[in-house]
Amino acid sequence: MARTRRFVMLLIILLVAAFAAKAAINHVYPVAYKDYIIKYSSEYDIDPYLLAAIIKVESRFDKNAASHKGAIGLMQLTEPTAFWIAESMGDESFTADDLYKPETNIKMGAWYVDNIRREFGYVELVLAAYNAGRGNVASWIDNSLISPDGTDCSGIPYKETKEYIEKVLANQDIYRILYDIS
Repeated sequence: MARTRRFVMLLIILLVAAFAAKAAINHVYPVAYKDYIIKYSSEYDIDPYLLAAIIKVESRFDKNAASHKGAIGLMQLTEPTAFWIAESMGDESFTADDLYKPETNIKMGAWYVDNIRREFGYVELVLAAYNAGRGNVASWIDNSLISPDGTDCSGIPYKETKEYIEKVLANQDIYRILYDIS
């Protein structure tokens, strides 16, 4: 009887620990708006884990996030970039407040990632351009600071951009391990 009681207690403790670990992981590596991530990663042929990682690093899945540089929403788009994206997508009804809408923000962000990818082709360069601007990345390539295939980005002069690339790629790997986003 005592042995059974200890076994049950141990089992309860293990279950509580497992649930606590899952809750901690979900807190540190949240994934919200999964349906939109799947929908727009599919529409724009983007790895959904990459899209989730960008959102995590940009806003930590806070749809109301706003940076001191004027970036808004989940994917931290600036108003000028968002209006250009809306115009490019043919969305004549877009307003800046739409950036706080998760679906709109993810759709526009995914479109933008795809648009940058069409220019640079490689994930590291796409992330560098998303963070520092495509003009900077083009200049870094032209001046041989980084390789045009993204294999050597060590010459990026912005520490923030180097760290951004590393964070997003690390989070992409972590999301691939923790979740099924496909």
